[in-house]
Amino acid sequence: MKISLIAAVGKNNEIGKGNDLVFKLPADMKHFKDITTGHIVIMGRKTYESIGKPLPNRKNIIVTRDKKYKSYGVDVVYSLEEAIKLAKINPNPSLALPLSGAGENTEIFIIGGGEIYKEVMKFVDKIYLTEINATDKKADTFFPEIIPVVFGETKREHHKKDEKNLYDYDFVEYERF
Repeated sequence: MKISLIAAVGKNNEIGKGNDLVFKLPADMKHFKDITTGHIVIMGRKTYESIGKPLPNRKNIIVTRDKKYKSYGVDVVYSLEEAIKLAKINPNPSLALPLSGAGENTEIFIIGGGEIYKEVMKFVDKIYLTEINATDKKADTFFPEIIPVVFGETKREHHKKDEKNLYDYDFVEYERF
């Protein structure tokens, strides 16, 4: 099972501010939904709480240090390793729609936040990034550096800003060598 990471970053690798996304592009939201639907998503508690509910048609796994934390419709675990193990051994319980392949073809997506991204880089096979041509000096959460000797760019798709998307952006994919 492939472990992937998906994020949207500004020019300075900024991803968040005040427990919310720095940039919200409708095209990026659609891209995220298209790529992750039918797969497993792992996220930190703060990311989950910023979303406010389980993402539909995906197995949602929440990582938290709070042993008393509970939420309906998600699995709660206490370490990233535990989340990955759960995703691999039990990829498709109680989903209305089957996962894509529900096995070797199922992708595990790490969807944030900042602490989880840093911790998971050693496990990741593929990175899906939306690189947004903008900056936010008030950002307080940043994406870790992608090390060129570890990951290589395999795909780039450029898009110009329009009436719905306020900035130029690229959908970029990186894979571990």
